[in-house]
Amino acid sequence: MELPPRLRQAVDKMLEGTPLPALQAAANQLSRRYRSETRDGRLHVGEMIAAKAYLAARLPATYAAIRRAISDVAELNAGDAPRTLMDVGAGPGTALWAALEEWPQIEEAILIEASEAMRQVGESLAQEIGPTRLSWRDMKIEGGLPGIEPADLVTLCYVLDELEPATAEALIGRLWALTKEVLLIVEPGTPAGWQRILKARRELIEAGAHIMAPCVHQITCPIVEPDWCHFSRRVARSRIHRLAKGGEVPWEDEKFVYIAASRLPSSARRSRVLAPPKVASGMVRLKLCNPEGEVEERLVTRREGAGFKAAKRLAWGDSLEE
Repeated sequence: MELPPRLRQAVDKMLEGTPLPALQAAANQLSRRYRSETRDGRLHVGEMIAAKAYLAARLPATYAAIRRAISDVAELNAGDAPRTLMDVGAGPGTALWAALEEWPQIEEAILIEASEAMRQVGESLAQEIGPTRLSWRDMKIEGGLPGIEPADLVTLCYVLDELEPATAEALIGRLWALTKEVLLIVEPGTPAGWQRILKARRELIEAGAHIMAPCVHQITCPIVEPDWCHFSRRVARSRIHRLAKGGEVPWEDEKFVYIAASRLPSSARRSRVLAPPKVASGMVRLKLCNPEGEVEERLVTRREGAGFKAAKRLAWGDSLEE
């Protein structure tokens, strides 16, 4: 997965002239705060150099994760493209770019971001977007988002890990009230991120939401610790990406977890691939979450013909129609 050409070019332009040592130092600090899920009342990206470090070190990975989650939503929501978007904790507009790649017909987007540096960066990048009407809002999430109009698609990506549990619970309820069609929440693919998604899932189901992805049922999650539900997206590293992070390998794997809740129920019966399929000669072994609310190991052999060919094409995170 790579950034769309327009976004990649806009990022490169934004980073021109930025001293590499300052970028590396900010990227290292940013990575430490994300890994430790630091909650000290300070913004991860309160300064311009930190916002630029985010572009170099984190944007490609978060874009890839959000893009995959949006693709899964679109697969199950075919023919019903959103016209309006609200992204809460928008950062530099990552979810906006990912949504427009899937649904270029989005007409209007509200982007809520408390960091002035991030808003400036996002507004600069958004000059390359085109006709979509954008409105950037300087608002703190803890304030309850007064005066915000509902949107077809509401996104909250890599934000819950920065909030206290009580604040997160109140925010999810508020966002569901502002959702006309689909609410998408994306978190880091850690055991703690999964627990936050599980809490959001329970709250949304209690509020009457229909879980559309990645879950294939409304039943209590059958996954038992120390296992946890998460997915992975391989991200291509640009030269500046490698330099900022001090890495030599031309790619990295972004682990993420998400939940998509819809106002409408789905009639699709699908299973979700929970781990990389194990392919051997004449067989594919799949770990699935099935519509009955169970985790199962399924062996598909060559004798199953079309089913075997379909299983060979599956990847971690894909859905399998039953």
